[in-house]
Amino acid sequence: MDWETLEEACRTCHKCALGDTRTNCVFGTGSRTAELMFVGEAPGEQEDLSGTPFVGRAGQLLNKFLDAVDIPREKVYIANILKCRPPENRDPLPAEEEACIGYLREQVRLIRPKVIVCLGRIAAMKLIKPDFRITKEHGEWFRKGDYLMTAVYHPAYLLRDPRKKEDMLTDMKRLRAKLDEMN
Repeated sequence: MDWETLEEACRTCHKCALGDTRTNCVFGTGSRTAELMFVGEAPGEQEDLSGTPFVGRAGQLLNKFLDAVDIPREKVYIANILKCRPPENRDPLPAEEEACIGYLREQVRLIRPKVIVCLGRIAAMKLIKPDFRITKEHGEWFRKGDYLMTAVYHPAYLLRDPRKKEDMLTDMKRLRAKLDEMN
């Protein structure tokens, strides 16, 4: 599948009830040749309105962390497991994740990033391992097939618990070092 076909399939998807309530499909944004891909769980209100992932307050905070470690946002690819916003920003249901995960898998296949960073516990549980514990395993590296993966705190979580921002900065510095080591 090519980008155009994939994006059109996603935009017209009704595999779950979220397709009936979305304002916009939030497909993904960034470089389609990125070595680094970030994956969150689902779009929020601002993302649903704009059709772009991580543009609200959490996205602005993510941008600050990217800037802090000299990773230009336009050089990475950012997506979510779900492409439609769950009501009230609730956690994705397992059936919704299953209905949508194929789109993310195709994005990964097309991009072929060297590193995938899960933003938060839910993405890490889906992509790294089902019993992932973000408070204990954030910043650790995992090999999944062809991909090196890690998870960091979700920026929305950091807005609720700013005490974890130092941990996030440490994880982002480790990410930067890993990228430097690979190139």
